[in-house]
Amino acid sequence: MSSEAGSTQCRGLIEAKESLIKAMNSLRAIDKTDQIQRTLRDVYNELEILHDSRRIKESNNLN
Repeated sequence: MSSEAGSTQCRGLIEAKESLIKAMNSLRAIDKTDQIQRTLRDVYNELEILHDSRRIKESNNLN
């Protein structure tokens, strides 16, 4: 897992994103998984949006 500091929620989001990256990388070598890869990428992007909002919220709480 990344060494980024943050809340338990941020660490969970980071771990989920890293798992999706591993899954997408594994699927690259398998034929006819394009739709699954797109779906996983969409989920990754949604998690990235959630993570960005958590970072902003936590940054604001520090100020």
